[in-house]
Amino acid sequence: MNPTIWMALGLVLVLEGLGPMLFPTVWRKMIGSLATLPDRLLRRFGGGLVVAGCVIYYMLRSKMGA
Repeated sequence: MNPTIWMALGLVLVLEGLGPMLFPTVWRKMIGSLATLPDRLLRRFGGGLVVAGCVIYYMLRSKMGA
């Protein structure tokens, strides 16, 4: 697998870990409120994140000339 993808995955894990590490109370409240949202809204939110990630990946890939 491409090393760039592993680096990106590592960065995502670092960023995801900062929330509960630095702000555990706020993070717990946010997760609790997300758990109460309807499935439809969570799917839309997840879909938006996937689209944003694909757009960022495409933009960076085209800038790097790959």
